[in-house]
Amino acid sequence: MKPTAHPQLDQCEQLAKAFKALSNPNRLAMYMDLIQLEETEHSACCIADLIDRLEIGAPTVSHHIKELVNANLVHVQRDGKFMRCRLNRDTFALLGQFFNA
Repeated sequence: MKPTAHPQLDQCEQLAKAFKALSNPNRLAMYMDLIQLEETEHSACCIADLIDRLEIGAPTVSHHIKELVNANLVHVQRDGKFMRCRLNRDTFALLGQFFNA
């Protein structure tokens, strides 16, 4: 019988991935923007808006978004010709639990 992973170990792995992704200042700025958007009626951000705000090139923003997606920090979905980022609320809640503990 295959042993099941310890739930807390799974959370530690998820947190480690998140912290690694957020260790880059541009990714942290993007994530903070998405957190602020959660508090408004707009819960998603167009990737083009992130390019304008951070004043970095589209390929760099795309790379950072990919890192945030791989760390389960954000979700990306196509909306017509635009790509929209949305906060992954589960990972956000896990980060909140970690910092409130």
